[in-house]
Amino acid sequence: MSPGPIEIRVVTQRLALIDELLDEIRALPLEDRAAFLADRRNIWAAESCLRRSLEALFDLGRHLVAKGLAKGVKEYKAIASELGNAGVLSAAQAELLRQMAGYRNRMVHFYHEVTPAELFEICTGHLQSIVEIQNTLRSWLKANPNRLDEEL
Repeated sequence: MSPGPIEIRVVTQRLALIDELLDEIRALPLEDRAAFLADRRNIWAAESCLRRSLEALFDLGRHLVAKGLAKGVKEYKAIASELGNAGVLSAAQAELLRQMAGYRNRMVHFYHEVTPAELFEICTGHLQSIVEIQNTLRSWLKANPNRLDEEL
């Protein structure tokens, strides 16, 4: 693979989608566990928005790895490793992203094991991890405008 410009269209769409999905999660009744669990629609919304926000984050990461670093990756955990190896993410952030990859895979392949209480816990205590990685990628892109096909 040879490096090419990172497509601003892909970057802005994925960043905006992550923001939108996280806002949808934050709009759920997260201040009250009983209220959250009482309406099953909250659980389905939380699961869908969480999974899709992780997938958008990994789609963005894969694009940065493919275009910006000229490396092909097939698995989400490899995206985290490549971003860490390139210094886009710190070692701790790369490990955090690897953990997110594992959780996303669990949501997709072992969906029947993900409990409503677990979703509530993640939505109330761990959304900031997604935001942290998103902001780091955004900062790296702003610091590397020469790698973009247009200005951010």
